[in-house]
Amino acid sequence: MTCASCSAAVERALKKRPGVISANVNLASETARIEYAPGTVSEAELKETVIKTGYQVLEKEEAAPEVKEAREEDELRELRTKVIFSIVVSSVIMASAFHGVSVPVSRRALDIILFLLATPVQFWAGLRFYKGAWATLSHGSANMDVLIATGTSAAYFYSTVITFLPRAFAGLGNAVYYDTSAMIITLILLGKFLEARSRGKASEAVKRLMKLSPRTARVVRDGQETEISAEDVIPGDIVIVRPGEKVPVDGAIVSGFSSLDESMLTGESLPVDKGDGGRVFGGTLNLTGSFKFIAENVGKDTVLSGIIKLVEEAQGAKAPIQRLADKVAAYFVPAVIVVAFMAFGAWLVAGAGFTFALLAFIAVLIIACPCAMGLATPTAIMVGTGRAAEKGIIFRGGDVLERFAKTDTIVLDKTGTVTEGRPRVMALKKLGDGNEDFLALAASVENYSEHPVALAVTEKAREENLVISPAEGFEALPGYGARAKVGGYEILIGNARLMAERGIETAPFTEAEAGYAREGYASIFVARDGKPAGIIAIADGVKEGSAEGIRRLKELGLEVIMLTGDTELAARAVARKVGIENVIWGVLPDRKEKVISEIQAKGKVVAMVGDGINDAPALAKADTGIAVGTGTDAAIEASDVMLIKPELTRVADATEISRKTLRTIKQNLFWAFFYNTIGIPMAAGALYPFFGILLKPVMAAAAMALSSVSVVSNSLRLRKA
Repeated sequence: MTCASCSAAVERALKKRPGVISANVNLASETARIEYAPGTVSEAELKETVIKTGYQVLEKEEAAPEVKEAREEDELRELRTKVIFSIVVSSVIMASAFHGVSVPVSRRALDIILFLLATPVQFWAGLRFYKGAWATLSHGSANMDVLIATGTSAAYFYSTVITFLPRAFAGLGNAVYYDTSAMIITLILLGKFLEARSRGKASEAVKRLMKLSPRTARVVRDGQETEISAEDVIPGDIVIVRPGEKVPVDGAIVSGFSSLDESMLTGESLPVDKGDGGRVFGGTLNLTGSFKFIAENVGKDTVLSGIIKLVEEAQGAKAPIQRLADKVAAYFVPAVIVVAFMAFGAWLVAGAGFTFALLAFIAVLIIACPCAMGLATPTAIMVGTGRAAEKGIIFRGGDVLERFAKTDTIVLDKTGTVTEGRPRVMALKKLGDGNEDFLALAASVENYSEHPVALAVTEKAREENLVISPAEGFEALPGYGARAKVGGYEILIGNARLMAERGIETAPFTEAEAGYAREGYASIFVARDGKPAGIIAIADGVKEGSAEGIRRLKELGLEVIMLTGDTELAARAVARKVGIENVIWGVLPDRKEKVISEIQAKGKVVAMVGDGINDAPALAKADTGIAVGTGTDAAIEASDVMLIKPELTRVADATEISRKTLRTIKQNLFWAFFYNTIGIPMAAGALYPFFGILLKPVMAAAAMALSSVSVVSNSLRLRKA
């Protein structure tokens, strides 16, 4: 496809097909996304529709990354050859057109030489425009190629008639315009070459992702190491990965230890250490040790494949802001042809002469290419979503990106979003005069429990390199705590109610408990042989990067609200640590959606960030739902944006990227419409009667080529967002 009229024509044809519910055709990515009712239309019929409109459909094998890249390189190489040839020949033709330049041949002989020079430029270098024009006209539509072919043909064939049949236009002069036709094709080809290179850069993010998956994998089958295609790995295979190799599929380590570079997934440059049980993902790079892992997700089910699919879908989806450009493009080319003929007729009637009218006709056709309009939105979305993917942020579509850019309020679920989502030991206070380490005694009891708090206690003991001893007579006390004998001591661990019921003095506990409560910590009491031994302060730790992310969100002008089911004291303690002033506490899971509705009722554009099953309704209700990658499938499915690395700094990155992308789209559309609004009247000669200004066809071609290149180049600035 060459312009917005091309994509609009294909889209209209697809939508007319019975059974097609919706169709989005993207000019920049050259893809169509079609939703249709099963049984009413087949894929073969959809392909036939595209072909009948004058375009080709690439088969799956032809659309493979390496095949597509090779084809694009061949096309770019051919285009470069034609551009160089056209520049050389057109320069010679242009040089002969300057007044005062003497040539050692007659005027007629010179015109014949110019004809011989201009002909290969017109029909070899410019063949693509004739092919494109014929394909669309034969199917009842018109595109940019029609404008270029018509305009340059008018100049070329008029000059040819003057050259060989000079009496045919007797009285109109004997000037030829080979320089006009040749230079127009040259400038437009140059613009197409620069545009193609830029568009290649716009889709680099997806290309890089596609290249990450290794082609081979080393698996253990029948006790032997075998190297097979990565596509042939099946779930359950034991895969071996050595230092410097890429992980072929997703799975869990069964033996070995290593550091892995997961930056391609998370955007985080620091290596991640992983051992037995650690999850590994296809496309990540193994840096140091060797390990074996069991394959779990393979082929299209890997995390990387899912990301590529989501990014491709986002790049192919249209933003609402593009609808205006699409509507204009549908009628643009026919309207321009009408304007060109009107300008031609008006100048003839005004007595300006045939040559003057012809130049105005050509200039209008050439300057009015709708390329810039067609590329304004999709190129910005391609680069913006690609840049976001590199940072571990996946937008589900251009409409999501545009909607999120308008967000003014961010609602953060506390657990698992602001905090880590798991209890941690935050502080310890020893009571009594025993020499034993009360944490070691508590961990020895809790080692027999699977409660999250028990796991936090044993983890802390291991961090402190304490000895966890065997316990006797372990008894879980639901709602209270647990008891057991450790080293001959009767150890009781739990809440204040347990201590009171067992006749243990609670006064030593209560003073420290009050202080911990102000910090938002829950207190776990430990008693030894009926006497207080110590207090363990437990809390859901604040996630690394939360405070920094919230600070950046505020700097971006967003109102940040934290939502939690915790008590006011615990909620405000966490909010204080991360710099949030607006806290809504005591919210039960089934009320989260209602809270979002209440905020929206105040006229706010709300984005919700969450990770749990109970967040899914609220994520779906928010204007934009953002799920962290470690969240549940339900939360991720209900979201519009997915953060592969669960950090709030990524929410700030997503905000900046979406805003910059929307700003770029608006800039592109403004200049595309402004260019045509100013350029077409100038080309038609509207300023000539007042200021003597007439836009020559060659200048019109340069302006047209520049408009498309400038739009794509402006979009490419987002790669540094």
